[in-house]
This record gives sequence, C-alpha cells and structure tokens, in this order.
Amino acid sequence: MSTENQRAGERAAAPALGLLPTLDAPAPERADAARNRRRILDAAARIVAEQGPDAVTMNQVAHASGIGVGTVYRRFGDVSQLLWALLDDRERQFQEAYMSGPPPLGPGAPVAERLDAFLDALVDRVAEQREILLAAHSAAPRARYHSGAYRVMHTHVALLVGQLRPGSDGALLAHLLLAPFSPDVMHHLAVEQELPGERLKAGVRELLTLREGP
Repeated sequence: MSTENQRAGERAAAPALGLLPTLDAPAPERADAARNRRRILDAAARIVAEQGPDAVTMNQVAHASGIGVGTVYRRFGDVSQLLWALLDDRERQFQEAYMSGPPPLGPGAPVAERLDAFLDALVDRVAEQREILLAAHSAAPRARYHSGAYRVMHTHVALLVGQLRPGSDGALLAHLLLAPFSPDVMHHLAVEQELPGERLKAGVRELLTLREGP
C-alpha cells in the first residue's frame, strides 16, 4: 500500500476532533511506558511543527519515535486520540510553567509582571499548537470555555486581576482578557494578517494600558 493510501486509511478510521478533555491527573505509569509515551508524543510534536497535524499518521510517528507501530496503536488508538494526547501534554507543561515554574511566569514576580508573562506565553502557546487548536475550535466552537484547560487559565488570570485591581470583577475581566486568544482570532491575526508573535504580544500589552494615556 502506498504511503498516501495508508495515510488516507488511517484518517478515515480516526474520529474527528471533538471536545478538549479536562486535565485530570494522569494514571501512574511504569518507567518504560512513560519513556515510550514521551518519545511518541515528542515525535508527533515534531511532525506537527514541521508539516502540520494533517501529516500525522501512526506509522510515521512510529518510525520517527523508533517505537513499534503496534505499541503506538495500543497506547493511543488512532490519530485523533494521539493529537488530543499531544494537546493535553502541551497544556500540562504550560500549566506547570505558570503555576509552579520560575518567575516571572511562575510565582515570585510582581503581579503585573506575572500577568504580562502569562499573556506573552499564551501567544506562544496558541501559535505552537494553532492548527490543532483551530481544528478543535472548528469542530465545537464553544467547547473551549468548558474545557479543563480554559477553566484553569481563567482561574489563574482572575486571581492575578483580583490582586492588581482589588474589588474589580476579576472573573469577567479574565474572560475578556482571554477572549482574543480564541484559535480563530489568533489564526486570523497570525496567518491571514501575517502579524509576528512579538507584535501580537506588544498589542496585548498596549490594549491593557489604553486608559493610561501617553
């Protein structure tokens, strides 16, 4: 079977991307299983970064990771589940960075610096996973707001806003601050408008200071 036909067959068998799962604590793993999982996810991440999510096949990931294709299938089931696992893995890493990593993104920096660092990191995060996030958003546009990933981010931003502006409606302001990071908005700005990440970061910061004057 040709590579193209094989890829088409894998896609036909894989369900469409659906809702982003909540970030429950992962089940304990044996050390060898954890190493294999890491190698598979890292290989999938390289393929997505270089060729986009549509290029991912189970055979290609197996070859890139050096792990048997049967193991890849047993571990992740199909391409769709593998992509969700990759998205979930990257979200866990992002959460660890802003909840317990080094400052200014993590604890220990002034609140305003932490908020700036978080929004900067979120620009990078959405850019890195833009195509997978966009596919998920297209499948279920409102699912983002009910995902575990969004709830954790919203709580984090609401706490920072509450510390910056005591007495403000931190929950509402957090939703409004996170709204521009919807995958379709970021895709429009980064791809269709061809705006670089640094300009997007500068724009977010300027938006937060509009009322302060020159």
